[in-house]
Amino acid sequence: QVQLVESGGGLVQAGGSLRLSCAASVRTSRRTFSNYAMAWFRQAPGKEREFVTAISWTGDSTPYADSVKARFTISRDNAKNTVYLQMNSLKPEDTAVYYCAARPLVVSTTPREYDYWGQGTQVTVSS
Repeated sequence: QVQLVESGGGLVQAGGSLRLSCAASVRTSRRTFSNYAMAWFRQAPGKEREFVTAISWTGDSTPYADSVKARFTISRDNAKNTVYLQMNSLKPEDTAVYYCAARPLVVSTTPREYDYWGQGTQVTVSS
């Protein structure tokens, strides 16, 4: 019912910036994009998928993982059905595949509570 497509990943030097985008296609008459909480997770090789940040359907709740606070910013544009992740002051440890996820209304930091996932976009930060 919801298709997510991430873009914007790439190779960047430590200290640099990237902006990820996640475009959503909502194929249900029951909800629109604005009814979904959106999140970013990441997964590095050999590690479990971890929560990065999320934004509620109203935009008033935006939790962040401690490791990215003050460096990453999540935002959403409901008119464009898109959520963004602005990543500044990137570190080599930020290297991972970044995934966009959606669930109705409220945010969660737990991957299994999200119903829809994108295919992921690779972010590589060189030292």
